[in-house]
Amino acid sequence: MAEHISRKELKQDKIHDAFEHGAEAVYSHKQVALIILLVIAMVAAGYGAWSVYTDRQTAAASAAFDTAMKAYSGHVGAADPAEPGDATYPDDAARSNDAQLKFSMVADKYPNTTPGRLARYYAALCLEDLDKQNQALEQLKKIRSGSDKELASMAEYQTAVIYTRSGKADEAVKIFRTLADKPTVFVPRPLALLELAGALRQTNPKEAVNTYQLVKKEYPESAISEEADRGLDTITPKS
Repeated sequence: MAEHISRKELKQDKIHDAFEHGAEAVYSHKQVALIILLVIAMVAAGYGAWSVYTDRQTAAASAAFDTAMKAYSGHVGAADPAEPGDATYPDDAARSNDAQLKFSMVADKYPNTTPGRLARYYAALCLEDLDKQNQALEQLKKIRSGSDKELASMAEYQTAVIYTRSGKADEAVKIFRTLADKPTVFVPRPLALLELAGALRQTNPKEAVNTYQLVKKEYPESAISEEADRGLDTITPKS
């Protein structure tokens, strides 16, 4: 009898162990599932918080950018009684200085937002207006190395414009040629070609003529063609 009871008890122990291990496995699976759900929840919460943060940053940057744009387009001279809220400046330099400071603040405070990146571009334009070409080029260089391809093309274009105006036509030609071969929405091919021809007038008038002729061939019925004619007149004036 003792042996029979012992075997029965042993059998019961095995059944108990099986249930116990099964319960442990279920509990373990529940723990894993719970951990996965918690991780998903944390990621979702983190993304939501980051999304809210970036939205707020962008909204704040947009408001600051609008304020800078009001300065950039401010009135020079006596205040206009018809527009009492408009910014007014004694001269162009004062307006450019104020706008440049405001744009730089937006660019430095909100560098990872679209308004912040665009503000850096306008800060460079203001520096150029103030005849601070080297500082303008430094700001444009930061934009050119960024991930926004459209804005980078605008910075490339403005860099080449500064080179043309400062006697570095050869460097300007290289940039305009690249922009003409790889146009973007903000720097289309005809614009790049016209600027290329303008820069070539300083170094290679013959190629400049060919480039203007190319513009007329590719865009015959447009204001672009008329601009090419004006460019040709500066090289080979009509009698």
